[in-house]
Amino acid sequence: MTATGPSDEEIRKLLLSTKTIAIVGVSANTDRASYHVARYLQKKTQYELFFVNPAADEILGQKVYKSLSEIEKEIDLVDVFRKPDDCLTVLEETIAIKAKAIWLQLGISVPEVATQGEAAGLTVVMDRCIKIDHAHLLP
Repeated sequence: MTATGPSDEEIRKLLLSTKTIAIVGVSANTDRASYHVARYLQKKTQYELFFVNPAADEILGQKVYKSLSEIEKEIDLVDVFRKPDDCLTVLEETIAIKAKAIWLQLGISVPEVATQGEAAGLTVVMDRCIKIDHAHLLP
């Protein structure tokens, strides 16, 4: 990753190689970006999605897990909708489950996530929206 993060082509390759996505911090609140991203990914992509939110049981008709560690399937990409202070904890969980990539949503950039994530061998994307990038890079 460069100082500005992966290039559009690197993100395109990541999106093409990804099969499973865990969305951490997904919300049932239709005013939240995480709800719209989850709904877009459900309707417009072939990804197998896993929702993570300790405060919910079901969102958009899907089971919601309390933590990443509860998911029994291998996760390729962890898409994070959490405040910056929570992102290092999510990174630790992402590393623990052996995911390949962590993606911090638009407006969220945590330098320690980049350095520690890359040191652990993860692809790290920050301050970008997976919905926007998917629609733009994989039309």
